[in-house]
Amino acid sequence: MTTTTEARPRSGRLMLNKVPEVTIWFWVIKILCTTVGESFADWINMKLGVGLVNTAWIFTAVFVVVLAVQMRLKRYVPFPYWLTVVVVSVTGTLYTDILTDQLNVPLWISSAVFSVLLAVVFGVWWLRERTLSIHSVTTLPRESFYWLAVLVTFALGTATGDWTLELTGWSPGASVMLPLGLIAAITLLWKFGANPVLSFWLAYILTRPLGANIGDWLASPKVAQPGEPTGLALGTFTTSLIFLGLILATVVYLTVTRSDVTETYEAAHVTHATGDLRKERVGLAGFGLLAVATMGLLIWAHSQPHTGPAPEADNTSAVQMAPGQAVKKFPPAKVAALKNLASTSLKDARSGNAKGAHTAAQSLRDLWDADQASLQPLDNTGWTSIDAQMDKVLGTFGIDHSNPPMPPAQQEKELNALLTDMG
Repeated sequence: MTTTTEARPRSGRLMLNKVPEVTIWFWVIKILCTTVGESFADWINMKLGVGLVNTAWIFTAVFVVVLAVQMRLKRYVPFPYWLTVVVVSVTGTLYTDILTDQLNVPLWISSAVFSVLLAVVFGVWWLRERTLSIHSVTTLPRESFYWLAVLVTFALGTATGDWTLELTGWSPGASVMLPLGLIAAITLLWKFGANPVLSFWLAYILTRPLGANIGDWLASPKVAQPGEPTGLALGTFTTSLIFLGLILATVVYLTVTRSDVTETYEAAHVTHATGDLRKERVGLAGFGLLAVATMGLLIWAHSQPHTGPAPEADNTSAVQMAPGQAVKKFPPAKVAALKNLASTSLKDARSGNAKGAHTAAQSLRDLWDADQASLQPLDNTGWTSIDAQMDKVLGTFGIDHSNPPMPPAQQEKELNALLTDMG
């Protein structure tokens, strides 16, 4: 799938094209990058206990640095280009996760906002440059628009992908089929004669939920609570390592073979013929039918019985255990990390620092969820007992619950109970 339309740049230093040729390698490595964006962000946020907001700040800073290096180059070079894509995939994912997990913005609103934002980016890009073709990224302004569009597509793909899972209750493995099928349909329409620029960007957006679902499927535990994702239990760290290794191998191959490089200045600036307008209109109608069919499928799937998160009342029936007994078989270092976050949240709640208490509780939830695969097999009864009290704590902060935050006194009560259960 390639793009073909070209327009004369209005201004800016002329360069060789800064984007690779759209070959099969482009799509392979793009999907690898989106998978890393999902798994690596989860690993740093949850396993390392850095926290969602802090992780976002870190990757925003890294993104600024690698983007500055990429934009100083005069032509496409595989390593800095794909490093930028990896970093922007993590960054865009984190921005959507902050809206969803920290600010409790519904996914349908995030999807709508990012869709409008992407339309604005494309609109301004087109009005200024008269092309959205990635074969024409030959000036600094065009490259700036390109990377801004890429960032928004990752955020949009994250929001729409998560919203799909929320609507349907599908497992990550089953969810792979929807974006994969849509990409295949878009490819067929492009082959028929649909607008190549529109085809490219639609497929580009859909690679985000495709890669994310692959990552979740590989990393999720084989056994989980009702409504929680299941998969191959590789874990986020192992999944990240595997895909980073595959990305590195592919980049080395592309660097050596130069199979995705526009070789000459003339090739990067050639004016391409306009496509068949009749076929483009038919292709546009095809995209419309795809959108309608997808909406119909999601509405149907949402109406079908599917397992959601267990009702809150279910947790109250958990087995009560003596203080410290529930975590007796868990690694002391992991218990200490959980207790530290609970103590921090309790301290902030007592001092009136509501934001700090909520942030610490959010990090506590993230760490607990990340450790489920390793802790639950050690003592399912103990894990269930702590999980029930953990849910009560999260409920007082309105985390993963529809209620608003409760008074600090209630938060302190449940945090104290959790700390007592953990000894």
